[in-house]
Amino acid sequence: MTEYRPLQQLPDPAGYKTGDVLVLVGELFGRGYANGLVDEAKRAGMTVIGTTVGRRGSDGTLRPLTAEELVEAETVLGGQIINIPLEAGFDMETVDGVPSIAEQLKKARPDDFATISFIEGSIEKACAAGSTRFRSRLAQLEAELLTRIPADANIHLAHSMAGGIPRARVFMPLLNRIFKGTGDKFLSSEIFWNSPLGQLCNTSFNEVTADTFRYLIEGTATLRARNTGAGSKVCYSAYGYHGTGVLINGHYSWQSYTPYVQGFAKMRLEDIASEAVAAGVHATVYNCPEIQTNSSALFLGVEISLYPLLHAIRREAGEQISAPLEARCQAMLNDGETIGSLLDRADHYLSSPILKQIVDFSTWPQHNSREQAELMLNSSAELMEKHRDQKQLVCAELSRIVFLATGRLMLHSSWNTVSPAIWLNHDIIGRLLADERGAGII
Repeated sequence: MTEYRPLQQLPDPAGYKTGDVLVLVGELFGRGYANGLVDEAKRAGMTVIGTTVGRRGSDGTLRPLTAEELVEAETVLGGQIINIPLEAGFDMETVDGVPSIAEQLKKARPDDFATISFIEGSIEKACAAGSTRFRSRLAQLEAELLTRIPADANIHLAHSMAGGIPRARVFMPLLNRIFKGTGDKFLSSEIFWNSPLGQLCNTSFNEVTADTFRYLIEGTATLRARNTGAGSKVCYSAYGYHGTGVLINGHYSWQSYTPYVQGFAKMRLEDIASEAVAAGVHATVYNCPEIQTNSSALFLGVEISLYPLLHAIRREAGEQISAPLEARCQAMLNDGETIGSLLDRADHYLSSPILKQIVDFSTWPQHNSREQAELMLNSSAELMEKHRDQKQLVCAELSRIVFLATGRLMLHSSWNTVSPAIWLNHDIIGRLLADERGAGII
């Protein structure tokens, strides 16, 4: 079990400078956590080099970006992209003429999730083939980085790969029942997780979310040795999630979204960082607060713990900083609603005895229950209904603050990290906003 290590003090300014390089391993598709890190690297004068997961052709073949796609991706990143397809996972791999996992699942029905079977050995062989492909592309990436990055440059290699839901239609109806289902539509995450499809997801999540971090560290050993040998610093970071400390009933308390089945892979990610640090590699997993993005839309209710950030900013940064933010958020609410009533409703959910019975750091991640799911989803709906416009949400504004703040904290903390796994909780975000180093975030 990883030790709970929240970042308590603002990190000293990092030594990154013009000519140093941030390498983002994982493609940007919208606004999310990695954007904050990219923005902060640019603010420090660093060169940003991006990568791509590539695209699948009509025949399923993985290919690099076309010229038009490359221009679009580089516009989103605001930097150059090395056009080597780094798609992770194995669901599309065909080995020895055996149909891919995705192909085997084409006719699968959601109601049969507990009895679905796969061709014997096909998952293991596909996983091995996917790993081999990814590692070979990493070797190409390292060769390219060796030509682009001088030995006297400090390097921050940021792993931003996550997910791993196999590409088959059978999953979305099931996941909607797990994360959004109530009444007859509710599905126990534990029952799903122990099924053949759940165990396939477990293997895929581990491969995409966690093991790619190991492959990245191992696959850039030559680059690391060259630059550290020249007196430069080479750091690795990854995005974790292992609950967040937020203000509940006036006290900072650890809490977590439930059911976060990807959490098993996130713990594996922390273990990989610990092994790397033990081997002398500068690697850190940053467990970031919950945010609401396009990719997190499946996890309805994950946004509830965002609302108390308003309390934390007022407590840590003071009214002068918090008041303009609160005014913007108040303008998003319906007539008759207040920020106070919004926060009271979120606090009511987060302090619920039902959650206290379930959420526990030592046994995380927890599976859902029918009672917990109904409480969470009803609370989420009530909070959403307090807004004038469902496209203009308080949690979206707070998400922007979180990814900008965590990017700033990650880049500077990575220079002299204190642990393989660090929690960036609401309190440290508030303290950053109170400091001149947090200027421009709000």
